[in-house]
Amino acid sequence: MASITLGGNPINTSGELPKVGSQLADFKLIQNDLSVASLSNFSGKKLILNIFPSVDTGTCAASVRKFNESAGNLDNTAVLCISRDLPFAQKRFCGAEGLENVVNLSDFQEGDFGKKNGLEIVDGPLAGLHSRVLIVADANGIITYVEQVPEIADEPNYEAALAAL
Repeated sequence: MASITLGGNPINTSGELPKVGSQLADFKLIQNDLSVASLSNFSGKKLILNIFPSVDTGTCAASVRKFNESAGNLDNTAVLCISRDLPFAQKRFCGAEGLENVVNLSDFQEGDFGKKNGLEIVDGPLAGLHSRVLIVADANGIITYVEQVPEIADEPNYEAALAAL
């Protein structure tokens, strides 16, 4: 269990994050068209997993915009924006913002992704949502960077994540 903060107040997550050097775990997440995506959908690509509580908050929206901007210049790389938002909300946000370089994936059905990766918030006002985490993996699915933002309202270290590609 990790302790992070929300507005300076301690909250906890469900477990430990995956470790650098380990294999990225398979997942089943819902795409904007309600189809299921798994790790195999992105086989052979480097991945940035931009994980956050909700696209309807300022910091989460900023991270999607920032990675959308960067992703357009990255070869053989997919940026996966993962939250428990409904796919309709994710699609609406990206459509309204004109964002086309990121892939939205939702963990709304069971929350298994958050639980398996130890990043689900387990107490406080955001209980059940994902904490703000970046996971970067190479084209073989080996994790090269992991960051859990200690204060959930803060932005992640974009430069470090991009450098880990």
